[in-house]
Amino acid sequence: MALELRNVTKRVGAIEHIKDTSLLLEPGHFNVLLGATGSGKTSLIKLMAGLDPMASGQVLMEGEDVSQLSTQKRNISLVHQFFINYPHMTVYDNIASPLKVAGMAKSEIEDRVAEAAKILQLEPMLQRRPHELSGGQQQRCALARAIAKESRAVFLDEPLANLDYKLREELRDQLPELFAGRGAVVVYATSEPEEALLLGGKTALMRDGHVTQFGPTAEIYRNPENLDAARVFSDPPINTATVIKEGTTARLGSRVSWQLSGDAAGLSDGPYSIAIRPYHVLPTASPKASVRLAGQVQVTELSGSESSAHFDLGLGKTSGSELHANWVSLSAGVHPYEIGEMHDFYMDPSACYFFAPDGSRAA
Repeated sequence: MALELRNVTKRVGAIEHIKDTSLLLEPGHFNVLLGATGSGKTSLIKLMAGLDPMASGQVLMEGEDVSQLSTQKRNISLVHQFFINYPHMTVYDNIASPLKVAGMAKSEIEDRVAEAAKILQLEPMLQRRPHELSGGQQQRCALARAIAKESRAVFLDEPLANLDYKLREELRDQLPELFAGRGAVVVYATSEPEEALLLGGKTALMRDGHVTQFGPTAEIYRNPENLDAARVFSDPPINTATVIKEGTTARLGSRVSWQLSGDAAGLSDGPYSIAIRPYHVLPTASPKASVRLAGQVQVTELSGSESSAHFDLGLGKTSGSELHANWVSLSAGVHPYEIGEMHDFYMDPSACYFFAPDGSRAA
């Protein structure tokens, strides 16, 4: 079983919500759609599920063109971030509802509901109604319905977004195991890069209705093909700035420079965009983090064992105007930042990505 998109587009009036998109999504792993709110994740899921019409292109399941088939005839399941269950039905009947609609025998329905309820730890709650469940239990009910249906494709549209932190962690750990070995194509939409990394599999990075890169999740995190991909796959936001490459020297404004090595040293002279993740910009120097930056601290955050500082990086004057970049440092431990103070930070130049003026990866 595979789900293939061939040159799919979606328009609303004159606005193109999904730009020309081709993807091959396979079972055996999670297929993650990663992008910020408004990037097109839900729109793409609706096209795959048959909930919205396409402007052009094809959707194929197991090689069969299902573009003109209704959602019901595609044999898919969709789990939203909102706990969509039938309020007048028991948990048992909610899980069984698509099986009853399909005309399945009562004994098989009972077997499938029992299996799904066991997997999702809902057995003691089968006679309750949704309003008697916690948020996590309601989402388990929706997931159990998708498992019991044994769909060809399962679409999970930010299914954990409305759960508290502990429940999110618990369900996120369970999800790959829940769908393992079922032969379904599983598509999971999220706006959180960390969630994509934890789920593994393959990831399609989305920005402005366009897939900027698709491939094994860990690989595209390490090697973004373009600046858009680097920006999508970073939380906190990846730091970017324009540098000028001259010989083997990179100049960041008029105050910061360093010697290049490896592929970056072989680039043609000229302007490039660099991108570096916040955890490679540290408040103390080290053998790797050796390029000194100076910035005024704007915002600080403590999250358990990590400290982050958003700072205004002054880059010097050009044509009489002071250049600035808003950067972020993320480091282990607790650091005594003060809002408004000037603070030194140290960048690891070997962790910089270089992008050409058109946004393509240069080094």
